[in-house]
Amino acid sequence: MKTVLITGANGQLGQALKQIAGDYPAFSFLYTDYTELDITNEEAVNAFFSEQEIHACINCAAYTAVDKAESEEELAFKLNFEAVMHLANACQANNARFIQISTDYVFDGKKNTPYTEEDDTDAQSIYGSSKLRGEATALGINTDTIVIRTAWLYSQYGVNFVKRMRELMQEKDSLNVVFDQAGTPTYAVDLAQVLLSVLSKAIDAPGTLGGVYHYSNEGVLSWYDFAIAIRDMSGLSCNIQPVTSDKYPTPAKRPAYSVFNKQKIKETFGIEVPYWKESLAVCLKHL
Repeated sequence: MKTVLITGANGQLGQALKQIAGDYPAFSFLYTDYTELDITNEEAVNAFFSEQEIHACINCAAYTAVDKAESEEELAFKLNFEAVMHLANACQANNARFIQISTDYVFDGKKNTPYTEEDDTDAQSIYGSSKLRGEATALGINTDTIVIRTAWLYSQYGVNFVKRMRELMQEKDSLNVVFDQAGTPTYAVDLAQVLLSVLSKAIDAPGTLGGVYHYSNEGVLSWYDFAIAIRDMSGLSCNIQPVTSDKYPTPAKRPAYSVFNKQKIKETFGIEVPYWKESLAVCLKHL
């Protein structure tokens, strides 16, 4: 049995991994969050790896407060770059597979066709820059690192767009939601399944399969479209109005377009990707 370290285990993705862990009996899991392991502390990370026999690490820990990152740059880079470096080094030293989660925010959002893994990155925010530096550092330490970029993550866990919209729709008669940012939602449980499927194939294949991969659900929509679907599929009656991004200014710049081309992960790992509306329906049953 292979031991897999899950950092950031109390976050959305970490909790989704806990939910499906029983489907992967070949793995035993070590779940840590800040209280069990401070990944920004290099000594603590090295000590943890020396005390445990770890065969793989999926880093679900991150600084994800996109707007706050603009005023907390040091903290964002500490979690999204320095901590990633410590984990990547520890995995390299212990022959453990490292999977790092990254984001659509590494792109400027100026394309109008789905982003491939070969497209040039150009982060427009502190959050995006910190995640980009983290993924580049991890790959620089070990080319066997697997970086999976995702976007618009939501689930029945934690704080996210789906849960917040449902709350607001129950509180308010009308809402304004931006319609000029296009992308694809990602159900965290779907992503968790992908991570463990990828790891199942990669853990015994050293020297291969490393690199960057894109994953989200299938389809293209705006945040406005997403809100409409959440309302209708939840049986709510809030009046939702489409607005442009300039009517809803934020400290961090969002990519106007962040649709992923997922051909690489589909072909490399035999992944079947669910349509976003099917996954939303599954999530809403848990809320």
